[in-house]
Amino acid sequence: MKIVKVITGLGMGGAETQVCLLADKLSAEGHHVTIISLVGESINIPVNKNIEVIELRMKKNILGLIASLYKLVSIFLTVKPNVIHAHMYHANIMARIAASFTLSRGKLICTAHSNNEGGRIRMLSYRLTDFMCSKTTNVSKRALNHFISLKAFKRNKSEVVYNGLNFDRFKFSNSNAVKIRGEFNIPEDTKVILSVGRLTEAKDYPNLFKAVSKLNDQKYILLIVGEGELRGELEQVVERLNLESRVIFAGIRTDVHEFYSAADIFVLASRWEGFGLVVAEAMGAGCPVVSTDCGGVSEVVGCNDYIVPTNDYNALALKIDEILSLSENQKKIIVEKNRNHVINHFSIDKIVNKWLGIYNSKVKN
Repeated sequence: MKIVKVITGLGMGGAETQVCLLADKLSAEGHHVTIISLVGESINIPVNKNIEVIELRMKKNILGLIASLYKLVSIFLTVKPNVIHAHMYHANIMARIAASFTLSRGKLICTAHSNNEGGRIRMLSYRLTDFMCSKTTNVSKRALNHFISLKAFKRNKSEVVYNGLNFDRFKFSNSNAVKIRGEFNIPEDTKVILSVGRLTEAKDYPNLFKAVSKLNDQKYILLIVGEGELRGELEQVVERLNLESRVIFAGIRTDVHEFYSAADIFVLASRWEGFGLVVAEAMGAGCPVVSTDCGGVSEVVGCNDYIVPTNDYNALALKIDEILSLSENQKKIIVEKNRNHVINHFSIDKIVNKWLGIYNSKVKN
């Protein structure tokens, strides 16, 4: 099967990671996969060298949009894919228009990766172009229902498809724990609170900073993996809360899976998410998790005992304290339950099989 995946960009986000992982698995199963990235240079790319990655590097003006749309149409006509699968807002809209020019509407699947992909204008554009694709999906039930309630997606052609992970990569490793703690000079008796995600409004790091400033146990380090446009503002918040000695910004890392083993707890303080891929990664790697009730994260965690309201740093602080105070035996029970849960529900093989079922239905049509 020839599969073309279109994505807004190939940065270090969860959606980008998921697209590359899916492409690798599909290619390994003998399918011909092409990935088209609309903007920027590709930081996150598939491992499989048989996958062609095409960067359009679309300029942010009307001429750049038209030029990239022309290139997209040309690629569709040249490759002649059996299935076109677009991911994220800009790629979804561009792919819809290009598929209409190439009479490929029946082959096009559009996936949103969040419960928040923009305001009214974007939701209206989704609604007006909905007829240009054959199927719409989102990565959680809550996110999909939100899109349907906004009339951005139609219920009768929409479906939930969760993200998938390779849990051979995400599992506890004592050597990784030693390596990461050593790199950042974190003593053995200091607890590591880990958060992974871009430094953006959605992740609500100020909420996390306020929470950790209220913790009872003062022997902790907050380790943040990720980069983004709010780095300067967030460093100022850390300074105002007198947390400079307790917060480490690790920046962009390609070894994120190693950080989970070094953590005593993983915390996601987001305002909104689609799936919360990093939460599933942490659970698979044997790390207890606490998250705000954002998007589909509660579906990933599978237990509301570890979910707190968004934008409530007091509740977040209490839950972090609770987890950090558990005995080793109590933590072991939670860790085993977490790993079994995510493996049973979100293994990449299970998710690839779900996508292949959807793709094959488009080929038959």
